[in-house]
Amino acid sequence: MRRLSPYTVRNYSNDLQPFVEFLGGRDISDPALVDREVVRSYLAWLARVRPHSNGRLRGHARGTVVRQYSVLRSFFRFLVEQAVLEVDPTAQGGRMQQEKRLPDFLSQHEVLRLLNVADATTPRGLRDRAILELLYASGLRVAEIVALDLDHLHLGDRELRVVGKGDKERMVLMGKPALESLERYVKKGRPKLSGRRFSGALFLNSTGGRLTGRSIQAMVRKSGLQAGLAQNVHTHTLRHTFATHLLEGGADLRVVQELLGHSSPATTQVYTHVTQTQQRKVYLAAHPRAKGR
Repeated sequence: MRRLSPYTVRNYSNDLQPFVEFLGGRDISDPALVDREVVRSYLAWLARVRPHSNGRLRGHARGTVVRQYSVLRSFFRFLVEQAVLEVDPTAQGGRMQQEKRLPDFLSQHEVLRLLNVADATTPRGLRDRAILELLYASGLRVAEIVALDLDHLHLGDRELRVVGKGDKERMVLMGKPALESLERYVKKGRPKLSGRRFSGALFLNSTGGRLTGRSIQAMVRKSGLQAGLAQNVHTHTLRHTFATHLLEGGADLRVVQELLGHSSPATTQVYTHVTQTQQRKVYLAAHPRAKGR
């Protein structure tokens, strides 16, 4: 693009490379020739037909398109401020809003496949099964799992004392399968992992230290692959699954909010959209007149 100083090109070259590529394909070399229609065409090109590195055509996610639009707004605002342009072609376009992604979750059958991956004959397998059971049974964040100490367990009451965001404490419930997995790990797996090293942490690594969040994330991802699940499974997938299954079972939104440790019900509200989406799928598949048949 001409009429741009080397300094400007250097600052914007990386972020604007897709835009330069788009303009080059349309023989537009002067920013003064860019109008609102060109901007709209560019965003549509990003969303639908931008060539990918593998040679196929693949559109970008909406979040990427929103970010690229923000880059254009900043760039053209800069050109107007520097008197390179008189009119900003993005000025009347308004702001694009990024769509909220509905959280991924597993079916009950997929959860069972995931839980059964851990090898219950080894200390690490007992630990991993306990973590997976706890993630699904209690909806804990990975940081909350990491921070658990042995004295946070109240197995007789099927409860855990959890320190969440903002150092807020809450008591978290668990079902019988999670309780039994924790008991097996504490009695059989944890002593072998700790060896002679003392640690108050509940979940230990192979050297007896506190297990890290990165290790837990890696274990969950690996377990998802071993279970043959189609989607990538993360710790938050199980947290989403916990909340979704509760709501599908008739739990009150306020109760789910408290169990998740959300400070605002608005944060929990997204899970109602998930269950409504699932309800729609079931309705369309099951009702004889849902599709006009």
